Amino acid sequence: MNLFFEESGDFKVGTVLSQAGEAYQVEMPSGKRTKVKVKDVLLQYEKPSAADLLEAAKAVAGDVDFEFLWEVAGQDEFGFAELGAEYFGHTPLPSEAAGLILALHGAPIYFYKKGRGRYKAAPEASLRAAQAGIEKKKQQGLIQAGYVDELKASKLPESMRPLVQQLLFKPDKNSIEFKALDAACNELHTTPQRLMLAAGGIGSPKELHMARFLFENFPRGAGFPAVTVPSVPTNLPLANVAAFSIDDVTTTEIDDAFSVVTLADGMVQVGIHIAAPGLGIRPDDAIDKMARTRMSTVYMPGDKITMLPDELVAAFTLAEGKTCPAVSLYATIDPADWSVKSTVTRAELVPIKSNLRNNDLDDVVSEEALAAGSGEYPHKAEMAVLWQWALTLEAARMVKREGFGLKPEQNNRVDFNFYVEDDVVTVLRRKRGAPLDKIVAELMIFANSTWGKLMHDSGVPGIYRSQGAGSGAGWAAKMQVRMVTHAAPHQGLGVDQYAWSTSPLRRYTDLVNQWQILACAEHGVTAPLVAPFKPRDANLFAIVSAFDAAYGAYNDHQQNMERYWCLRWLGQQERRQVEAVVLKDEVLRLTDIPLIIRLPGMPQVARGAQVKLDILRWDELDLTIEARLLELPSSTEIAADADLDYEEEETAADSAAPADTGEATEAVEAEGSVTVVTSEPAAG
Repeated sequence: MNLFFEESGDFKVGTVLSQAGEAYQVEMPSGKRTKVKVKDVLLQYEKPSAADLLEAAKAVAGDVDFEFLWEVAGQDEFGFAELGAEYFGHTPLPSEAAGLILALHGAPIYFYKKGRGRYKAAPEASLRAAQAGIEKKKQQGLIQAGYVDELKASKLPESMRPLVQQLLFKPDKNSIEFKALDAACNELHTTPQRLMLAAGGIGSPKELHMARFLFENFPRGAGFPAVTVPSVPTNLPLANVAAFSIDDVTTTEIDDAFSVVTLADGMVQVGIHIAAPGLGIRPDDAIDKMARTRMSTVYMPGDKITMLPDELVAAFTLAEGKTCPAVSLYATIDPADWSVKSTVTRAELVPIKSNLRNNDLDDVVSEEALAAGSGEYPHKAEMAVLWQWALTLEAARMVKREGFGLKPEQNNRVDFNFYVEDDVVTVLRRKRGAPLDKIVAELMIFANSTWGKLMHDSGVPGIYRSQGAGSGAGWAAKMQVRMVTHAAPHQGLGVDQYAWSTSPLRRYTDLVNQWQILACAEHGVTAPLVAPFKPRDANLFAIVSAFDAAYGAYNDHQQNMERYWCLRWLGQQERRQVEAVVLKDEVLRLTDIPLIIRLPGMPQVARGAQVKLDILRWDELDLTIEARLLELPSSTEIAADADLDYEEEETAADSAAPADTGEATEAVEAEGSVTVVTSEPAAG
């Protein structure tokens, strides 16, 4: 006797060897023996053989007309034998009965299983809906196959064009577009990014990097809605100065300017004038909400995304020939020893006489020229005063820095400025600590430290940068940089407190601090009552958290774009053999551009040694580069501008502001950190 039975959701056949109670010992066509319970047996028959029955049943099931079978079944529950008699017109043969069971089981949209061998026809509405779904999937499958063919031919389907960024950065993996892209990538052994480049969905690697950044950080676009620019205050006192700024040629957000006046008693009054958008923007107004959403201007070679609308920047930037609202910090200095006798802060209107550009003056305003008083350039006398004071400020910071247990700052490093025009990049080296940079940096540190103390002494919270490894930790300890809402030492800078306050047009923290500083300057001891942010203000903590997140994302993007343009520079210059400086172990930096390369397995070479590399290949999409060591140094000669403190630079130095390629001075703010030199993505 043979059996047709169900086991683990599958239908099988076998020959009975024996029976014991409620179970059969069965041998299947494969020779395997198994125990089958009586309740699982659907058919008992003599002929045909077990193997032949299964083949015949499959043939019967393949010939079943499901529409007719569904009509015959009616709406009541039935057993397969009952339906078989009606469908076949006679008591079904074993092969027919088994085939009917296979057909019923294999058509779940037509028949619902109700028990062992028992079924019920699906309601017509459910059946038609299921059929429509199957047809839709079939059509989608055909469409998807067409998409795959187009993508494999490097052609982007029209329906996928609006979805390119979503497919690349946040795909719906159930969509036919993603499934098509994924299938095409698998068949071509490539990545979605490369396939989109080949198919024209993304125009270039640069567009891809920008698109990813904007998708993640500016999902509604980088533009601004229409805004009403607040009126520039005109009822402020007029400063009796002729101020000037020092910036890169590409700078448009001019936050800071300086003035020098010799007083009747021989003392010198140095003015540090900071653009005052805080006098026009008010907390929680429309422009404040825009700025708080962005948190900072985003800088990258050849481009930037401003924190504030252009029309507002134009209204408050310290532009040449204008009288601009500013928050001024005046320091009275004794030129005998350049010590600070007093400081005062006030809001006022400041005449801006000149916007100087370090691109034009770097070669003229050198240390030698300042020492000798030689050369002709604008504001020469004022520059001489600022230079002497900057040297004194720097020396005092170094004493305090050493008091914190840190080594002196290194001034033998180089910075790099990027300029992009018509997709051609120029990279210029600038030695760290050039006089113009040092003047701006030291005065900015002085202002940020002084205003940080003003807020602390007034009992008003602010946003501070704190850096320290703890008492007695020494210079080798890992330095932690934190943003806090109370005054705390910044050991790397060598100051007792440091509150970012000098870039309110491009950093939201500085705008917040400007509001607090204005309250202190105007109201004195009552400032805690009127300042926009009170001690332990939850909003202030939220701003710190949001700024950290945004600032980190912007800095990562800037570094990625700088690395991209470094790779572009290699191609544009057709450089295959290059000089590099050993920074640490297997980490090198090219001499002419700030491109970091890791060379696994490189022989031990002294830090600062110059080597020659052979560039094998690079990838502007992945931002990776492959090189091999071509020539080791013949001696232990150390490069004059080598970054010998690379490890400390990575771990100890405060992170600088995202560098506007035109704001080298404000970008570093003399925080002992290299803007570009140590940057490299994880994939590098």
